[in-house]
Amino acid sequence: MAIDYKKELEIAAKNMILVHEPDVLIRMIVRMLVQKIKVNHAGILLHQPERDTYVLTVSRGPAGVKIPAGFARVDPDNALIKFFRDGASKELLPQNALIYEQGQRLLRRFNGPLREILQKSLYQMEIFEAEVAVPTYYRDELIGIVFLGKKKSRKRFAPAEIDFFLALASDVAMAIRNARLFKELEAELNKKYRLFIHTTVALAAAIDAKDHYTHGHTSRVTTLSLAIAKKLGEKDKKISDPKFLEHLHIAGLLHDIGKIGIPESILNKPAPLNEEERKKMNEHPLVGTAILQPIKELEDSILGVKYHHEKYDGSGYPEGLKGEQIPLIASIISVADTFDAMVTDRPYRKGFSKAEAIEEIKRVSGKQFDAKVAAAFIELYEEGKI
Repeated sequence: MAIDYKKELEIAAKNMILVHEPDVLIRMIVRMLVQKIKVNHAGILLHQPERDTYVLTVSRGPAGVKIPAGFARVDPDNALIKFFRDGASKELLPQNALIYEQGQRLLRRFNGPLREILQKSLYQMEIFEAEVAVPTYYRDELIGIVFLGKKKSRKRFAPAEIDFFLALASDVAMAIRNARLFKELEAELNKKYRLFIHTTVALAAAIDAKDHYTHGHTSRVTTLSLAIAKKLGEKDKKISDPKFLEHLHIAGLLHDIGKIGIPESILNKPAPLNEEERKKMNEHPLVGTAILQPIKELEDSILGVKYHHEKYDGSGYPEGLKGEQIPLIASIISVADTFDAMVTDRPYRKGFSKAEAIEEIKRVSGKQFDAKVAAAFIELYEEGKI
């Protein structure tokens, strides 16, 4: 018997492995079954190992269908789950797929526990208004059960179709397993990413503490940078985007992480640096970039770490970027970093007053600093927020 939807479903099954969101995948499978097989509704009971429960996802189906639309939870002691999980289905069914009419006929042939679990399973199928229930296994683990409602044509499911559904169920199980593994890997990477951030911030704090003359510099620069961004964000909503602020926050905390590669004799020198020492100190943005580069999630924050010593007129380092070539995240940190450096006391000079530092920022706005960033900082000062 030719099955007109078989080829389409086989192609779809091959593509399922590319979907990495389990919830999206399940909804896609259910929708695909309804559209291709032309049944009134379809559903999947999917195992959630962390809670040892099964979540039901169904198509809405016609009015009057008893299946709850959307999501519902089914306990693992549900008769239909036990029927397929504990082996009764393999003992009773030649194909290990339960067809409602076939199950009704089998009831007359059995007595005792087998008949009882079959009867309860058929009752569950009535609740789900399912004509066919097909289990999906990964190895010996019951991943889920696929339900198919009545065909819109009212025809019965042919044996060749049931065989095809069993083969398809195997592809579904592999796709679900793949999506779950991907999510687990993603969660593990996120966990490692968070651990890395905590570790790196701790390193940044250690560097901050190591530089006796700028202790607390990192946290002050981060606070000032976020204040500038929020001020800029009053006129440009893209800058007040939570993602941008998150990247800026991380960049502020890590902007001097490269100082881990600078000798303490240079960091703590109680006098201005000579040419050779200055050259060594100027390497710290690239050292910081090299430390952070392997973490893909930090690529936006790295722009602030790498370029916060660039100058608007192109005279900065490490690459001599000019004007709008300098990423905004770096331009913001540059103003905050320079201001804090100016107002900090050093053994060879006393720090500027805030008013003096603001005048200097005004003087070099458009030369050293992006004018709009400098203007936002000056506005914060005039509002008494710095």
